[in-house]
Amino acid sequence: MSVLHELFETIEARKAEGGAQSWTAKLFAKGPEKCAEKFGEEAIEAIIEAVKGDKAALRSEAADVLYHLFVMLAARDVTLAEVEDVLAQRVGTSGITEKASRP
Repeated sequence: MSVLHELFETIEARKAEGGAQSWTAKLFAKGPEKCAEKFGEEAIEAIIEAVKGDKAALRSEAADVLYHLFVMLAARDVTLAEVEDVLAQRVGTSGITEKASRP
């Protein structure tokens, strides 16, 4: 199992368990909108580090982005497997073609 799958499983467990000692559970308690807001904040921080060219900081922010993306997905009951299915459907398709096919 990949570290991304392990992370998503941990996030889903925290969602189910709750608990004051879990940052993830605290995010879920604030609702899906707050989870989305936090994802946006982390994405902006990653963009800033990418522009600055600080690879170490970008790696760290990228990890934060993935974590908060997974929290946001779980907050709306979207699984990692569902996202993987969408990506699998796009394999072998040009990004330009795929985007043009969207309604």
